[in-house]
Amino acid sequence: MKIARFSTGGDPRFGIVDDDEIVVLRGDPMFNGFDTTEERIPLADVKLLAPVIPRSKVVAVGRNYREHAAELGNEAPAEPLLFLKPNTSVIGPGDTIVRPQQSSRVDFEGELAIVIGSIAKNVSEADAASVVFGYTVANDVTARDLQEKDGQWARAKGFDTFCPLGPVIETEFEVASQGIETRVNGEVRQSGRLDEMVHSVASVIAYASAVFTLLPGDVILTGTPAGVGPIMAGDTVEVTVEGIGTLSNPVR
Repeated sequence: MKIARFSTGGDPRFGIVDDDEIVVLRGDPMFNGFDTTEERIPLADVKLLAPVIPRSKVVAVGRNYREHAAELGNEAPAEPLLFLKPNTSVIGPGDTIVRPQQSSRVDFEGELAIVIGSIAKNVSEADAASVVFGYTVANDVTARDLQEKDGQWARAKGFDTFCPLGPVIETEFEVASQGIETRVNGEVRQSGRLDEMVHSVASVIAYASAVFTLLPGDVILTGTPAGVGPIMAGDTVEVTVEGIGTLSNPVR
């Protein structure tokens, strides 16, 4: 089931994507379930928003694909390498990624994102799926020069607009060997498979929940495959995860 958060000019609403229409829900399905109204709206008549605004945090995993770690001169870590992005970095489909004046190199990083659906602390790998609401597509935008300069990643990963999410949350997604691809101006820059992750979704959830209490609406970014590179003003970045959809954002 594909869940959209959308607007028709007023407050954000939620709905189920049904072909070229949205079946409007009575409230946020994470808390109010999937009760529908009688209303259907053509998909073409709505603006899709970030499908979730994390109420607490965005947890991310660095160097979770071996070839990506290698392209930046690193080895894949034996344990998940965690960092945080602020929820103020989140934008939705079609929103603009803004390159900050402080940076001369901003990179794309296409990723699969986990959306947490219940309070989770010290969750085992075996129980990890029980705390997942669904999955969406992410772009872990990074000021690469500041990442190298600062020695830690909070500034480089945390600028406003540096966490595009969307276009929907897929609640029936099972992570296997689906493809993940990033394109810049239509040219393929990243192409990988989700089963190439060093640390699986279940192990990442277990590891992260041993550190942080995960709250409903929290998001976990699972890492990016090889092929990261810079984006410039005027570019359009598209990230596709097979079975979920395509997240597209312009750059300025």
